[in-house]
Amino acid sequence: MQFSPQQKHLAKRMTKGLFFASYLAGNLPVGWIAGLRLREIDEDKCVTSVPFNFLTKNPFKSIYFAVQSMAAELSTAVACLIAVQGREPSVAFIIVDMKAVFTKKAAGRAYFTCEDNRKALAAVEKCIETGEAETVAFKTTGKLADGTIVSEFEFTWSFRQRKS
Repeated sequence: MQFSPQQKHLAKRMTKGLFFASYLAGNLPVGWIAGLRLREIDEDKCVTSVPFNFLTKNPFKSIYFAVQSMAAELSTAVACLIAVQGREPSVAFIIVDMKAVFTKKAAGRAYFTCEDNRKALAAVEKCIETGEAETVAFKTTGKLADGTIVSEFEFTWSFRQRKS
């Protein structure tokens, strides 16, 4: 499954710094304050990052777990946001479950990669076809620049058609 022209346009705009910063400021202001970045988005994967700094650290000299969760969630949410773009009937999505494992201290910029984007496209397509809600789990892995895995997350999203 490929992005539609509308979805490609939104994906391109989302990777532009000013557009994404204003999106965060208006919709997820704490993400903007924390310095979340959208590094890459395509049909296959999404990469986000969050810095290790005064605003994101915990007393143990690593990125606070809630900040990691926010960046990880964003790496799955952007795929969902783009998957519902321009679809008729309109489709809503919401997180219904989250699991996390923290393996190492995140003492540097953390990058969260979700390679399940096609699941979002397929779920929206099936939701529109059947009119039934679809639930899909997305995995994302947080790594430091050197490749050290610091955390792994699984977010379960539910998609359903909006009532007209």
